[in-house]
Amino acid sequence: PTAKLVVKNRITQYMGEASAYAAVLRAIEQDVKSLLETNSEIFDFASTEAGFVSVRDFQTVGVVAAARGCPINRLSAGKMDVKGRRVQVNEVQRQVCVAAIKNLVASL
Repeated sequence: PTAKLVVKNRITQYMGEASAYAAVLRAIEQDVKSLLETNSEIFDFASTEAGFVSVRDFQTVGVVAAARGCPINRLSAGKMDVKGRRVQVNEVQRQVCVAAIKNLVASL
């Protein structure tokens, strides 16, 4: 098997890549760049620009979907019980997540 894509998922809503992860993400990009030079056959892309995609964190929507074992595109908006706690799934944010997933899939 080969790597099709490297997904970076620590994108904040207003500021881009979360600063706490910026150094780690740069190190990963550098590692992949080095591997592309020495072992390009393990990737389906030829450059880090072509092989990386950023996806914002799915926050509450992702946590609720994972806890309930429900795909995000089938998750209902509204108040839900998750492990004994009531949480609100916002429909606008759910749609943002669905769009991000579609974009990710299209990148493959």
